[in-house]
Amino acid sequence: MTKILLMQGPNMSYLGRRQPELYGKTSAAELDAMLREHARANEYELLIFYTHSEGEAIERLYRAVDEGVQGLVMNPAAFLFSGYALRDCLRAVPIPYVEVHMTNIEKRGLRSLLAETGVGLIAGFGVQSYVLGLDAMLRHLRAQRGPRSGTPRKRGQRR
Repeated sequence: MTKILLMQGPNMSYLGRRQPELYGKTSAAELDAMLREHARANEYELLIFYTHSEGEAIERLYRAVDEGVQGLVMNPAAFLFSGYALRDCLRAVPIPYVEVHMTNIEKRGLRSLLAETGVGLIAGFGVQSYVLGLDAMLRHLRAQRGPRSGTPRKRGQRR
């Protein structure tokens, strides 16, 4: 079964209470339940991890490699402009990455320094950004499956 890690950056655990005019009123627990249902309906395993610490995010990514995680969907939140060490980690791990943001970061004058390491970026669709990001990752992994093995190729690996 495909295994995807959803990582939530700083302050994302406070969803529903933090700036609802930007991020809506959906709580982190409600978002998690919605995404777990998406995983069940689409037959993949979803691991969810929240952190306010860049070091914890890096440790979780390295552990994800050892656990056989095949894809990463992440809302880096504030790491998008300060996560240089996280960017180096994303470059090092053989896990494809889709970045998601609830708001349109370009419209807010923000630019992600992590996005260059990803296969794509989805922003501006509220909580639906997560569903779109997970769907994009699933499609990416299916497109990257080896011809006989049924397992995704590692980033940079050719057929």
